[in-house]
Amino acid sequence: MNRSISPEDALQSAKGFLASMAAIALLFFVGCSTIHRVDAGHVGIKVRLAGSSRGIQDMPVVTGWVFVNPITEQLVTFPTSVQNVIWTATPHEGRSVDESITFSSSEGVNVNADVSLSFHIEANLAPHLYARFRQTDLNALAYSYARNTVREAFSEVTSTLPVNQIYGSGKSKLLADVTKRVADRLGTDGFVIDQLTINGALRLPQNVAEAINRAMEATQNAIQAENRVRQVAAEAEQAITQANGGASARRLLAQGEADAVLIKAYSEAKSNEIIRLSTTATVLQYRALERWDGRLPTFNGGGQLPLLTFDVSKLNSGMDDATREKKLKDLLSEGISPRTPAAAPAAKDSPAGN
Repeated sequence: MNRSISPEDALQSAKGFLASMAAIALLFFVGCSTIHRVDAGHVGIKVRLAGSSRGIQDMPVVTGWVFVNPITEQLVTFPTSVQNVIWTATPHEGRSVDESITFSSSEGVNVNADVSLSFHIEANLAPHLYARFRQTDLNALAYSYARNTVREAFSEVTSTLPVNQIYGSGKSKLLADVTKRVADRLGTDGFVIDQLTINGALRLPQNVAEAINRAMEATQNAIQAENRVRQVAAEAEQAITQANGGASARRLLAQGEADAVLIKAYSEAKSNEIIRLSTTATVLQYRALERWDGRLPTFNGGGQLPLLTFDVSKLNSGMDDATREKKLKDLLSEGISPRTPAAAPAAKDSPAGN
């Protein structure tokens, strides 16, 4: 049998359903308000709004899922990934306004440059950064606080440098000094400087730029001329060395030929001397008999054998036999190879007679 639902029961059921939906909505709202997630590349800061430790006294750094009491606490997130900003005069980079940085040299010449900065926030120092600026937008901090710090560092460093160093060889040192100053000052607030660069060429007044370019060109020409002088000197030295080498070779060749002539003459003279000293009347008669064919002349008036006679005393310059034999023995004891005479000094090291 069908039982009808009274209006009172229907109303009661509707109230129960609405109460359940309200409870679910309240739980959902409370959950969304109290549970937060700190994404990767970020850091969260719990700020206590009430109690004895409120304010900057207690701001712990949190990550991941975080429970926050919306009544007494606030969660502030900071990105810790690398941020890149550029301050340039062109509207096509950075922001549409001219944010390039101008600084002055020691002579008071204004120099303009496009500068870019890469940095990230040290997670442990994020509470200090928030406590000082009450700002979570890093772009706003970069285009204001960080830019002013970079501009001041450039002005301080370049005020001690002449413009030719800033524009020329001292540019690298300038950038290194400025980077160090910026890192020291921003580091206390949690900024970690990854890179500071000057984009493109520095912009100088036209007359100053032309004067510097002319001076640099003159310096380059002087260096090239000096290198050319060194090259010519090296080529001349090489030519002199080659000429001296050729002359020395020719002198050695001529000396060798002269020594050869002297050695040959000495050898012939020594040979003649040995022959002269070894020639006696008996030897000459023996040689004559060797040459005779045994035939007597057709006419012989004296009846004696027609043998040659020699005055041996003139051959040996009046030396007696003992003296002649001693000198001949000395000559023979010197060896077969001839010795270079003292008049030929270039051949004195000849192995002959050693």
